[in-house]
Amino acid sequence: MTGQNPSDPSQLHVAVIMDGNGRWATQRGWPRLVGHRKGAERVRELVAACPGLGITHLTLYAFSTENWKRSTEEVLGLMSLFGRYIRREARRMDSEGVRMRIIGDRSRIDPKLQRLFSWIEAETRHNTSVQLTVAINYGGRNEIMRASRTLALAVARGEVRAETLNESSIGAYLDTHDLPDPDLIVRTSGESRTSNFLLWQGAYAEYEFTPILWPDFTPDSMAEILARFGQRDRRFGGLT
Repeated sequence: MTGQNPSDPSQLHVAVIMDGNGRWATQRGWPRLVGHRKGAERVRELVAACPGLGITHLTLYAFSTENWKRSTEEVLGLMSLFGRYIRREARRMDSEGVRMRIIGDRSRIDPKLQRLFSWIEAETRHNTSVQLTVAINYGGRNEIMRASRTLALAVARGEVRAETLNESSIGAYLDTHDLPDPDLIVRTSGESRTSNFLLWQGAYAEYEFTPILWPDFTPDSMAEILARFGQRDRRFGGLT
């Protein structure tokens, strides 16, 4: 499905680079993990608000391939937070029709957490109200590299003919192969970088950079951004 443009008008895929948790806590003299816990509360609120906002697909950048450079305490705290969120929210997500997926390179993730990822994906696989995708140990370059490696092996085995390769062929091997491309990518905290997020999929996405730190980002904040997004003329390279 990935690579299809223009987007399906019946779907709205919003992706968010959730930035500013640590800064939010530091500004208040609190440990950075307090900001991450507050950020998890905002995730819960935004997911619940998605149907009312018209969002059918929500993809959240939770932990990048570069975030391993952070302190051991923060990394372990984040991994623990991911596990707690899944366990605490599993029943709520299922009752509200939320399907949860995890994208990214799982090879470096603790096996217990990997099993929890697989469990929540299986538990919610039939839900259709909101498609929630969380990127953990994810990087756009890493994703394209992994996809290219798998595709190269398929060509070497004779399963795919090199002369037939096209954009859809590559998209079929990405982590997001069964998701539409994002319509809108939002980054919080005032930074104006894509930070290696959905590099392939975001080719025709609209971008919004907001100074709001993620723990202060509410469904109303998203509604204001969506109102501006609705005024944009998305031509996908065509003429007006």
